[in-house]
Amino acid sequence: MKLAFGPWRSVAFRMAFHYSALLVLSLLVLFAIFYLQTVTVLQHRIDKQILANAHRLQEDFLHEGQRGLIQQIQHIFRDDIYSDTEIYLLTDADGHKLIGNIPAIPSSVAIRKGLADARVIRNGRETYGRMMVETLSDGSQLLVGSDINHQLEIEALFNRAGLIAGVLGILMSIGAALLFRRELRIRISSIHQLVTHVKQGDLSKRIPLTSEGDEFSRLNADINDMLDQQQRLMAGVRHVSNTIAHNLRTPLTRILLRLRKSDNLDAASREQALRFTSREIEELGVMFDKLLNIAEVEAGTRRQAFVPVVLNDLVADVIDLYEPVAEENGSTLTARIDGNPVILGDRDLLGSAIANLVDNALKYAGAHAVVEIGTALQDTEAVITVCDNGPGIDEALLPNIGRHFFRGDRQRPGHGLGVASIFAIVQLHGGQIRFTNAEPGLTVSMRFNAHDITES
Repeated sequence: MKLAFGPWRSVAFRMAFHYSALLVLSLLVLFAIFYLQTVTVLQHRIDKQILANAHRLQEDFLHEGQRGLIQQIQHIFRDDIYSDTEIYLLTDADGHKLIGNIPAIPSSVAIRKGLADARVIRNGRETYGRMMVETLSDGSQLLVGSDINHQLEIEALFNRAGLIAGVLGILMSIGAALLFRRELRIRISSIHQLVTHVKQGDLSKRIPLTSEGDEFSRLNADINDMLDQQQRLMAGVRHVSNTIAHNLRTPLTRILLRLRKSDNLDAASREQALRFTSREIEELGVMFDKLLNIAEVEAGTRRQAFVPVVLNDLVADVIDLYEPVAEENGSTLTARIDGNPVILGDRDLLGSAIANLVDNALKYAGAHAVVEIGTALQDTEAVITVCDNGPGIDEALLPNIGRHFFRGDRQRPGHGLGVASIFAIVQLHGGQIRFTNAEPGLTVSMRFNAHDITES
């Protein structure tokens, strides 16, 4: 039957109680082992003493007879050694008492061979003794024993102590479980309150952080980071949604107006309107393809196909691809290699990111520009840099770089998704990207964790 009272329904209470009860049980087991060992040692000592005394008295009987045995027992009573615990009795063949400090042999001892426990009247006081009976050669019987009240008192003391310790242990287990439950409820109350706000759609609340540095503090910090990321993603989704709506509305409006006007135009003008419409729709298709690619990269599904990528080879391929474009524009495209950095990644995506940066550098730096692609291995980081000598970017616009549909120069064609895709690729590879005005020009650096080829 399950307990139904309030605290028992708490997982924290049950866990703390079970662990505390297990600790108490372990202590009681250790206590029982100690108790049994102590009692065994005491009993063994008493048995050894009884057997030694009985053997000595039998030797006295063999050498000195009954009279000598009686004198030896009288001497034992007078020497005051163990006089408070010794039990002796000598009877004749008919069972009559000859000497001793108990009136008769207990029946439970007489019928047993070896040591036995029994109640006796010793020196006019009832006591509990451990004793043995030996029948001598003349038919008389010799009883040798010891008062074990002290041992029984020790055993009773152990029993009481064990019982009290067990009861106190159970009470302390319940108390510890209640305290643990209370402490846990205090620590998770802030999380519960935060979850309530999040369920209501409020992502602005955060858990207050403390300087304790324990598991809950780290959990709270992780939850806050998760909510920060969630809030950024939600803001990004709203921004993307609004921007898509804005970017769709303008071309769709142009298409609709051009098609409406084409009804009253001649065949050549209608054909021109259709070509215009076709170009606009193709541009929209390109924009949505880029959005889908960014969404795929941000989802992280391509991380499973990561392989070691030699950045120097990748840069060489990009330079081979864009050298004709640079020569046509009168620009110079160079490489600066420092070391042989290798990272784990998707070669196609990394090549796309570098190509986008080079394409932007050639586009915005203008004619006769100098664009340099560099690779370097700095400690445990692989670094890729793309530098140009163009006009750079207005410092006020730097924080907006990487946002979807952001364009620093709206006079130039484009959708503002190229740099956003670069940011997504860098984030997928666990790297960092930074835009810095070099005066003149712009420097873009991407940093990734370097990969040791020998480990592959």
